[in-house]
Amino acid sequence: QVQLVESGGGLVQAGGSLRLSCVASGRTTSDYYMGWFRQHPGKEREFVAAFTWSGVANYGDSVKGRFTISRDNAENTVYLQMNSLKSEDTAVYYCGARLLGRAYYDPAAYAYWGQGTQVTVSS
Repeated sequence: QVQLVESGGGLVQAGGSLRLSCVASGRTTSDYYMGWFRQHPGKEREFVAAFTWSGVANYGDSVKGRFTISRDNAENTVYLQMNSLKSEDTAVYYCGARLLGRAYYDPAAYAYWGQGTQVTVSS
């Protein structure tokens, strides 16, 4: 069992920045790979960013060049730095954990999810 807790969401003006954090806990956190998704009201969960098993960062097309995923393995924490925020980035952001070999961009590949954190960008 893996528990994930996100934080760092809030209200920000367009063009501003936020940094989200996701702390993982549980006995087998080292077996899991983390990723970020977001969900707009009435829409499916959308891939934002994740590390592959080899440590390469991948991003959704809509956030490339603006968002950066990073991690602190010692703290079991993954971060999402979000810059140049736009109104269309407004969503609930979720951190997920998947096992090795599962597709990093597919929400169905993730076995565990956090509770989500709301990001609202005002224009």
